[in-house]
Amino acid sequence: MAFALPVWLAVQEELLRHDGAAPSSFDDFDDDALFQMFHLTRPCIAFITDAVCIRMKTVAMNKPALSVDAAVMVALNYYAHGVSSTDVLQRLGSSQADFPALICTLSAVIAGMADQFISFPLLRDAKANVACSIRRVCGIPNVLGVLAPAHFKIRASPYEKETFRSFVNTLGYTSVVSQFICDSDGNILSVEKCCVGSTFEQELWDSSFKGREMEEELHGPYWVIGGNGYHLSNHVLTPVAEPANDNETRFNEAHTKIHNVMRTTLGSMKRRFRCLMQLGFAQECSLDKKANIIKACSVLHNIAKKFSVAPPPVAGKIEPLHPGKKHSVQVTVNPEALQARRELIHRNFSIAVTSKHPPSKGIMVDDA
Repeated sequence: MAFALPVWLAVQEELLRHDGAAPSSFDDFDDDALFQMFHLTRPCIAFITDAVCIRMKTVAMNKPALSVDAAVMVALNYYAHGVSSTDVLQRLGSSQADFPALICTLSAVIAGMADQFISFPLLRDAKANVACSIRRVCGIPNVLGVLAPAHFKIRASPYEKETFRSFVNTLGYTSVVSQFICDSDGNILSVEKCCVGSTFEQELWDSSFKGREMEEELHGPYWVIGGNGYHLSNHVLTPVAEPANDNETRFNEAHTKIHNVMRTTLGSMKRRFRCLMQLGFAQECSLDKKANIIKACSVLHNIAKKFSVAPPPVAGKIEPLHPGKKHSVQVTVNPEALQARRELIHRNFSIAVTSKHPPSKGIMVDDA
């Protein structure tokens, strides 16, 4: 997904205006050290810094005590490692005690840039392009994105038993959960909510802006791909629970293929921004700060992809997407949605169709 042209040009203009101006706090690092400290490249960091400058000029807020580029350095270093590096502390001559408030401020600023750098396709051509790319990967038509809950580990007090239990997710650890939608290339198209880890995926969707927009037909006759934790609807396409024939089996394989793009995307984000591996202590009544960090990292993920910055290499296995959490009460299947899925499978996954128009063999998503 391309950023809105006026936004891109405005930041590029700012970059040119600052070219040859006062030295940046990042100038002391060579390119290798820069990537090790921030998991980003110099041009990407320069773009981020100037985008933050523009944002802070247009939003009324308390300005950080440090210069903007120094404040960005503190925040990017924290996002990359989950802690503030000694090298950054020494270079800036600041106390680590000053950093939490600074990171909180910068996270709110960068999260506020989501309307510029995280964009769900709205225009007809944009929707057609996203759907076409997804169809090339898996063979499923009319899909605007991959929908999934993203869990991020937190710490919660075990002495507050009810609150503690609310954070425990389906895999048995404490987390907060946000709703993500991405395209076939791993660009984040939407990120909403920050709820306790025990929240049902369907509840996230039903209460989200994007969920209401799609189910109210505001985005037209398109689907998003959802896992087993979601209900099949006119706009959420889930796998067939018990495939009864080869067509349904082929559809499920295609569904898994495109759904795995989200797994790759979230794995890439967590490698680049290791703060997402452990967001620290959380309380149910105040999750806004965690939400800002998650959204800020999502903004930076899209910018890093725009600059083709690969994340750090994989260390161990990529964390799986969480198994769907379903209500114990059986839900009546929407007959209209069930029929629409049957027709989609018949038209696109019968032997004659798949042999004539086979989907792409590889998932077309880079590792950035």
